[in-house]
Amino acid sequence: MTLKKLLLSLPLAVVLYACPFESTVPLAPHPAEPVDTTLFGYWYGIVKDGSDYFGVEALDIEKHSDSVYAITRYGKAVKGDIILPDTAHFTGYVSYIGDQRFMNIEGSVVITTLRGRKPPEIKVYKVYYLSSMGRSHDTLSVKTIVEKFSPSRQFFNSPEKLKQEVIDMLAQGKNIFDDLYSLSYRKIAKPTPMKPF
Repeated sequence: MTLKKLLLSLPLAVVLYACPFESTVPLAPHPAEPVDTTLFGYWYGIVKDGSDYFGVEALDIEKHSDSVYAITRYGKAVKGDIILPDTAHFTGYVSYIGDQRFMNIEGSVVITTLRGRKPPEIKVYKVYYLSSMGRSHDTLSVKTIVEKFSPSRQFFNSPEKLKQEVIDMLAQGKNIFDDLYSLSYRKIAKPTPMKPF
């Protein structure tokens, strides 16, 4: 294989083997909504990843700026037959479609192209993952838009076009989410890191 795609980080609330929708544009062109302090904290959930493995995932959400969240995802990653702890860092901001709150999560993808005896060519691209979010008391519900949410599988080159496609799919009653990507988290006190021996 001459082209190897490695994810530097996994999207918010995505389980193993998941294929969330990756976009070069967010739903909203820039942050506009002030951060919601009720989203801050350490959120813990147990997820079924679609295989025989169970995973534990946690989200640590903090203020990055007045309109942007700093999100740390603690989960697991598969490397061959081994399951390893996995930590990923993101920024995100909220936008709305009607009353539905969406998080525009910014991450990075690394594309490595092998070139025979020459050093590999490495390129880093900014990508966005999109999740609807709801909060009730101490529970945070997150649903990630799936890769094939749009029947046309068109390339979206502007936030306006992407947002309109999401609006159209929701208006038609289409489920653009998948149960596999629907996770719930409970707010708990952040665990104290263990001291090394």
